[in-house]
Amino acid sequence: MAAVECVEPAGRGGMWGAAGVFTAVAFVAAGALGAIQPGTGVPTEVVQLTQFGPALGVGVVALYRWKWTRELLRGGGERQAAGRALALLGAAGLIVALTVLAYGLASGSAGLTPPGALHHPLVLIAAAQLVGACAEEIGWRCFLQPLLRTRLGTLAASVTVGLVWGVWHVPVFAQAPAYAAGFLLATVAMSVVLGVALEGTGGAYRLLLAGGFHTLVNLGLLLFMDEESGAVLPMLCFGLSCLVVALAWAARRASDPVPATVHGT
Repeated sequence: MAAVECVEPAGRGGMWGAAGVFTAVAFVAAGALGAIQPGTGVPTEVVQLTQFGPALGVGVVALYRWKWTRELLRGGGERQAAGRALALLGAAGLIVALTVLAYGLASGSAGLTPPGALHHPLVLIAAAQLVGACAEEIGWRCFLQPLLRTRLGTLAASVTVGLVWGVWHVPVFAQAPAYAAGFLLATVAMSVVLGVALEGTGGAYRLLLAGGFHTLVNLGLLLFMDEESGAVLPMLCFGLSCLVVALAWAARRASDPVPATVHGT
C-alpha cells in the first residue's frame, strides 16, 4: 500500500510549524469549550464540546494553508479492502471485551449498564458520540498523523500522535499517576492501531473509520466500565488491553512490505 504523499509547506515553520499551530489551537480551544459547556446545557454524557478542539485546530491551519491542508486531508485516496476495515472496527470491540474481561478477573465483578439506565437515549448518545469523535479524528488521524508521516515512519508518527492526544486530555493528569499512565498507554496504543490500519487512506473514508473506531470504544466503556470515575484498576485494564491489540497490529505492519515514501522539501 502506497504511503500518503504530501508536500511539506514552505515557510512559516514548515511541517513542524503547522503541527505546532494545530496543537496549540486544539489545546486552547478544547479548554475554552470545556469551560463554556456547563452554560450551554449540553450534557457531557451525550457529547463533550472539548472534542471539537482538534477540528478548530485544522481550521486555523487551513486559514493560511488552505490548498495544502485540503490535499493533506484528502490523503492517498485509497479505499481499503472491506475485511481490513472490519478488522479495525472489530479491534475496537476487542479492546472493550479484553478490558471487561481483565477487570472482571481482577476485581471479581464486571457488569453492563442497561441502556435504559442512561440519562439520555442510547441512539442519541451514539449519534452525538460519532459527531464528537469525528471532530477529534479530523485533527488527530486525518491531519496530524499524515502531516507527521511526511517526515516520520508510520509507527513513529502514530506514537507521537498518541502522546499528543493523551496529553491533550489535561484533566486526566489531576488523577493518580497510575491512572494517567494507563490512559497514556491507551491513547498511544490506539493511535498505533489507527495509524497502521489507516495508512494510505484519505478523505471521508478515513474519517468515518477513525470516528467509528473511536465511537465504539467510547460507547463500550460507557456501558461496561467506570474508568472516568478516576478508579485506577479499570483504566489500567483499558490501557493494557489497548496495548495487546496494538502489538498485534504493529506485528502485522512489520510483516507488510515497506512502501516508498515521497518527502516534500
